Amino acid sequence: MSEYLSLSEASELIGKSKETLRRWDREGKLSAVREPMSNYRVYKKTEVQTLFSDFLSQDTKKTVFNFAEPENEYRVLELFAGAGGLAVGMEKAGLKCVALNEIDKWACQTLRKNRPNWKVLEGDIKAFDFSEYHNKVDVVTGGFPCQAFSYAGKKLGLADARGTLFYEFARVVKEANPPICIGENVRGLLSHENGKTLQGMISILDEIGYNVVPIQVLKAINFKVPQKRERLILVGIRKDIDLKYEYPKPYKKIYNLKDALKKGELFESNVPKSEGAKYPKSKIEVLDLVPQKGYWRDLPLDIQKQFMGGSFYLGGGKTGIARRIGWDEPCLTLTCSPAQKQTERCHPEETRPFTVREYARIQTFPDDWNFEGSIAQQYKQIGNAVPVNLGREVGYSIVNFLNKYYQSKETK
Repeated sequence: MSEYLSLSEASELIGKSKETLRRWDREGKLSAVREPMSNYRVYKKTEVQTLFSDFLSQDTKKTVFNFAEPENEYRVLELFAGAGGLAVGMEKAGLKCVALNEIDKWACQTLRKNRPNWKVLEGDIKAFDFSEYHNKVDVVTGGFPCQAFSYAGKKLGLADARGTLFYEFARVVKEANPPICIGENVRGLLSHENGKTLQGMISILDEIGYNVVPIQVLKAINFKVPQKRERLILVGIRKDIDLKYEYPKPYKKIYNLKDALKKGELFESNVPKSEGAKYPKSKIEVLDLVPQKGYWRDLPLDIQKQFMGGSFYLGGGKTGIARRIGWDEPCLTLTCSPAQKQTERCHPEETRPFTVREYARIQTFPDDWNFEGSIAQQYKQIGNAVPVNLGREVGYSIVNFLNKYYQSKETK
């Protein structure tokens, strides 16, 4: 383990922005030194830890626990990669992407444009054989879509799931044989088919030699993502490994829309200008009347009835309709289309949907991660993604597990 920390590692460790660290350096609170080998400006790890241990909040102490430095080169094989939210998060945690599979051609173009060195396997997962990665990757990850299985008998086996994308996920895990695999999905998988779908997945992983860690649903807002998004995480550990996997610990600090779009702790500048969808004139006239953090019930009664039509009388909250997000709250979960009536996400001050770059910020993509295809394709890629910061925290938990695994192998 290195005794030095780069600017970004020190920033991560104590939960302060790089800008703050630079200021402290100028003020002499924390001095950078020249790293003997590379001559880069770095911080002594012991100095960073001791200087701030007195007044670090509980929250940033937790940062120390999630942050883990890879002690070896850890290799990821990513399935259903989309536009790269999870892959970028893994990369930020220090893992190396050796190959990514994705069927959507625009998402593949996005991956290639941003990371020309990544091996992008474009096409249906069913068409690829992954046995060349046998014992050559440390983790297989993937956000497989949730599909119902056909049940043959009480215990669902791998053969019964044939034709579903979870079958393909399990097949690839079996072919690659990594120490750990991570699937992610929507929270609804917990209750899908009364929980039978999830039980089927667990029994399939069991059949191919993996124990599933107790399932958790991670809330993105607890992991430095300014958005109320939830992801179910399914972690399988190869049965020959007797080590506990620990989920990333939640942070206390919740970031809001202002943190996403303005210069601050999450981003070093205001959101860049970009293209975006537009509302029709009729919708603008209605949404102009909605205050920040308001929705359709904040409209005058006659306009409510006119705007909602028959659903006005159906009851229920329908709180996503004509919804204007406030600066001081996390954004609601982004969808694949920014101007849908049921899931309105209106800008706090301007009567318009969020632009492409605003969408990307809310999903914590870096500003230099560009999306390919039409505006509609770009929104779809961003809306479907795993938030990058959530991916990074899950990445740290994988690094932590793999460090322990390889240490235990060395001591045997």
